Amino acid sequence: MINEQIRDREIRLVDENGAQLGIVPLTQAMSMAETRQLDLVKIAPQAKPPVCKLMNYGKYKFEQSKHEREVRKNQKVINIKGVQLSATIEEHDIAVKERAASKFLQDGDKVKVSIRFRGRQITHSEIGLAVMKDFAERLKEYGVIERRPLLEGRNMIMIMAPKE
Repeated sequence: MINEQIRDREIRLVDENGAQLGIVPLTQAMSMAETRQLDLVKIAPQAKPPVCKLMNYGKYKFEQSKHEREVRKNQKVINIKGVQLSATIEEHDIAVKERAASKFLQDGDKVKVSIRFRGRQITHSEIGLAVMKDFAERLKEYGVIERRPLLEGRNMIMIMAPKE
């Protein structure tokens, strides 16, 4: 709440430098804010009496939005890239997938490694698990296993995260 939105009779007033001005009537606080060309902002409405501060509210909101933009700019967005293997994958094919996954991990992205079992392959899911473990072993210098290989329906999924 700012300026005329404040309806309390008495408030505890703090000036723009943070100095306590004591408990004053609202009309006196409003006139002080007007003479200093500042806004009266309620910062602690639950206190008895409520605490209000003299400040330039427009400048305060601008600084706050500027800080939020700066925080958002410094955030690292982590994407999840996917690599699809099969239970009967050949050596050259797994090397190609390994190169792609290592590039993703070096770029700072997570990698979702999945194997889709077709037909009767599902009865030998241990073969897929061996392929997954071999793939993770090949990528151990670039990333770590964040979620170990789990069978979900006909798919086995493992998630790898980049090393710190």
